[in-house]
Amino acid sequence: MAPPVRALLLGLVLPCALAWSSPLSTPRVSLSYTELLQTHTARPFAFAFNTSDYRILLLDQDQDRLYLGARDYLVALDLHNVNREPLIGECFNYVRLVEPLNRTHLYVCGTGACQPVCALVHRGWRSQEYLFRMVPRSLEPGKGRCPYDPRQSSLATLVNGTLYAGLHVDFMGTDAALFRTMGPRPAVRTEQHDSRWLYDPVFLRAHVVPDSSERSDDKLYFFFREKALEGAVGPGVLARVGRVCLNDDGGQRALVNKWTTFLKARLVCSVVGEDGVETFFDELRDVFLLPTQDEKNPRVYGLFSTLGSVFRGSAVCVYPLSAIRSVFNGPFAHKEGHSYQWVPYTGRVPYPRPGACPGGAFTPGLGSTREFPDELVMFVRSHPLMYDPVYPAPRRPLLVRTGLPYGFTTLAVDLAQAADGRYEVVFLGTDRGTVQKVVVLPKDPGVLEELTLEEVEVFKTQVPVKTLWISSKRHQLYVSSDVGLAQLSLHRCGAYGPACADCCLARDPHCAWDGRRCTRYSPAPARRVRRQDIKHGDPLRQCRGFNAQAEQELEEQVQFGVEGGSVFLECRPPSPRAQVRWLLQLEGGTWRPLPRERVLLQTPQGILLGPVAPSDGGRYQCVGTENSYTRPLRRLLLHVLPHGLLGGPPPPTCQSQWGPPRPGAGQRGQNGTQIGAEALGTSLGGPGRRRDRAGPSRRPPPRN
Repeated sequence: MAPPVRALLLGLVLPCALAWSSPLSTPRVSLSYTELLQTHTARPFAFAFNTSDYRILLLDQDQDRLYLGARDYLVALDLHNVNREPLIGECFNYVRLVEPLNRTHLYVCGTGACQPVCALVHRGWRSQEYLFRMVPRSLEPGKGRCPYDPRQSSLATLVNGTLYAGLHVDFMGTDAALFRTMGPRPAVRTEQHDSRWLYDPVFLRAHVVPDSSERSDDKLYFFFREKALEGAVGPGVLARVGRVCLNDDGGQRALVNKWTTFLKARLVCSVVGEDGVETFFDELRDVFLLPTQDEKNPRVYGLFSTLGSVFRGSAVCVYPLSAIRSVFNGPFAHKEGHSYQWVPYTGRVPYPRPGACPGGAFTPGLGSTREFPDELVMFVRSHPLMYDPVYPAPRRPLLVRTGLPYGFTTLAVDLAQAADGRYEVVFLGTDRGTVQKVVVLPKDPGVLEELTLEEVEVFKTQVPVKTLWISSKRHQLYVSSDVGLAQLSLHRCGAYGPACADCCLARDPHCAWDGRRCTRYSPAPARRVRRQDIKHGDPLRQCRGFNAQAEQELEEQVQFGVEGGSVFLECRPPSPRAQVRWLLQLEGGTWRPLPRERVLLQTPQGILLGPVAPSDGGRYQCVGTENSYTRPLRRLLLHVLPHGLLGGPPPPTCQSQWGPPRPGAGQRGQNGTQIGAEALGTSLGGPGRRRDRAGPSRRPPPRN
């Protein structure tokens, strides 16, 4: 009964969820693959020979190298230019792990044709050294470090010579575990075949975060999704965050060589409708940790999607690690009663508190987890789940997209310094091979304003983006997919337009007006012109002098039309957010809005007028309004040529072509002919086709 109930609930709350989609989610700038290359801000990389499954495995900003894994190849690329001659390593089949072991060596693992294998790779002291080779006799089995199946998701991180890995350890993919291997401490893992610990998980990311000033309290936080245990009527998969202590040595009598500090909690990313019904995004797709000034409290960005077939949606939620830590300090989940419902545990909790690290701030008298009381170890074994879920701050998503023909696959976040502060810029990869750049700004108390700055096609074909890595030091974004890798600049300021107002209205923290063009923002002396307004996007305040100059440089263009025909007046707004209006100059020089009945068709590129008469000649102006700022976009001088110049009889009037009009059906046009919405067959923005009301159209007789 769970799937039908789930589908029904999603259907009921769909209108509420759709209300959360931002009207500004349409990208300000959209570039095709060809247009992106023409900006000279992107470099694609792919082998000339047949291979696939490119994925970025390590970005080393100290040695200016990017380590890329592909099927049968491990490659070291130059961070400045990925098209420079690469260094190619030996085959590991599908490479899934590349971690720095020390200054000169990498620890690398691959699936090895269903026989996982690991080895050391010598990379030299400096990037200038042309050195990249496997160390002889360093090959060793990779079980518990690398998956058998390249299609299975896994995580791995090497910390002070100790490897932490989450993966399926057997060939059949039935035994999933979080492992610790290598290093001076004993190897430990999660409890085997116990769904209370892990229930068919998909591992995503892992990060080490200090929990206090005591290094003994350092913990590994890892993120995954798994089948749900909570409730019979609920989502099939839940998002999780788990943690273990780095100095966990396992138990003495129970949980021997098993984690004794393992805990997990649910991550909630949801939208609450006006009726109070909550729509959940339960499938965790990717996680990004953004450091803050407090190393104990980074910001956790989670990318989620929906699982139901009723509608498709993606969301990004942000959690301060303090909120996650607070849940781990809360009540434990416990099953009791005849129906074994999950309830908060109200009994006595053992001391020290389950999940605490030995030798830490709360356990100063214990040197190892092997000294933990048996009561504590048994409690951890049966109560690994926390009762309270982790909600984002401020208890709603940062951004939501629903009802779109694509979904997000991965994310990365850049902390950009602007003139009026620091802004978090989110880059989102999609399943159609594009990358979106989004900034979310505080608008009013408790209200966020989402701005999609750009969307670019990164690959020739529509393939899902696999991984995103940012080099803030190099100001570059690296994107991978099955067909290749792309290196992109974090900004394309010139694509916003040639005027100061364009640059200001874009509100891109990476861009500013330097007095001549929109270019990358960088700190400069006060005497240099530098205009930027991320919070408000107000060109009237930021572009004084430049606005009048831009209007003076806007030249009037001449266009011709033929009497009785139609003419297209082109006006392409610099942004899809701009509201466009057309003005007509009257005698005496005053301007008035162009009458709607004169417009046959309105498109994003301009308007179609007709049938035109000599009195339609004159000056036209296209003006755009965005963020309460209005400016001229194009000026035209229209000349209407008499039909007799082309030969033939005079043009038919609307009355002779469509028959006598009905009383009150239209209005008198400027040339005295009857014009109405029905006669034109269209209204402003309509389909733009005339429909004959009096049978076949009357054609003029052929000329001899």
